[in-house]
Formats: sequence, C-alpha cells, structure tokens
Amino acid sequence: MTPEAPTRTISVSGAGTAEAVPDLLTISVGVECRRDTVGAAYADAGAASAAVSDALRQHGVAGADIRTSGLNVRADLTWLEGEGQRVAGYVASSMLTVRLRELSAASASIAAVVDAGGNDVRLNGLELGFADEAAVKARAREAAWKDALRTAEQYASLASARLGAVVSVSEGPDLPAPVPLAGVQRAVSVEALNVEAGETGVSAGVRVVWELLD
Repeated sequence: MTPEAPTRTISVSGAGTAEAVPDLLTISVGVECRRDTVGAAYADAGAASAAVSDALRQHGVAGADIRTSGLNVRADLTWLEGEGQRVAGYVASSMLTVRLRELSAASASIAAVVDAGGNDVRLNGLELGFADEAAVKARAREAAWKDALRTAEQYASLASARLGAVVSVSEGPDLPAPVPLAGVQRAVSVEALNVEAGETGVSAGVRVVWELLD
C-alpha cells in the first residue's frame, strides 16, 4: 500500500494597525516634599496629595479614576568634605495615577492639579488610549489577517500552487503601535498648557497555516 503524501502547508505571519482618536488620557502626578523632619515632610506630602485629589474631583474626575500608585519617605543625604555623609533633611513623595475621560477638559484639569500642588507637584507623563479598545482592536486584527493572506497568496503563486483550507490560526504578539500623534505644548502660563489628542494606534499580529494545493 502506497503511503499518502504528506499534506503541504504554508505558514505566514501578518501584522496590522488601526488608528482612532483616543478617548482616555492617563496622567502620572507626583508630589514631593523636602522638609527638615520626617513628620513635616510626610504631613506636607499628604496635604499636597489631598489637595491634588480634591482639585481633580472638583473637575469631575471620579474617585475610581484616581489611584495612589507609590509612596516613599527617605532621608535626603549630602556629602560634606571632612565630615562624610550627613542627613540634610527628609523627602516624602507619593504618586497618583489619574484617568481623565473628558479630553476636552484635560488641560483645565492638569492646570488645576499644578495649582493645587504648587511647587511640590510633579507631572511625570501622560498616555493616550481608549476606555474600550475592542472596536479598534478588531480593525487591527482584520488588517493583520489581510496582510497574512496577501503574503501567503504571493508565496503560493511563486511555488506554482494555490491556497487551500486554513489549518490553524493563532494570535501573535502585538507589535509596537505607531507613536501617538499627540503632545503637550509648553506655554508661558499653566492655563495655556494644551493637550492634543491626535490619533493613537492599536496593533495586532496573527499567524495562519494554510494547506498548499497543486
């Protein structure tokens, strides 16, 4: 009995990206206080953090969207020639991760944060994204599938063959999305700070195995 010839297959990876205007801005807000005593540093950092949180709530940010993500108290050390390392004071710091769902009001909310925290506040960056990226992700997957199909069809043609049934499909690791077309424009006053949403990309990857027919 003649053994059956093994089924020929072709395995191809595809990548796709879809872009949309983001509807969620996540900011990292820090508070850092340097004082002569641990108690003073800790108390002032707590007061500044509370002031920042209150300012955010006054601008419509829900409590569920304000999260403490870091807390630290340390000695502020300095080196003096002939004396060695000395304690110059103490530093207390905390970090808040804040989700802003009204991008049109983001600039005003950030200005309120800076005003409430004063010289002790630190803005450590922002990230634009989506409250629910399912629809954008679906378009990215579709683009990845089409990319894989085009590549597979080309290889099949080069091999004088054609594609048969799909044998398997697996989602590959997401590729880095394009850098969001967004930015923070500096100005001479806090009130003039402007956050521009632009568009943010979501990526998807897929690996597909097809039968290869004569």
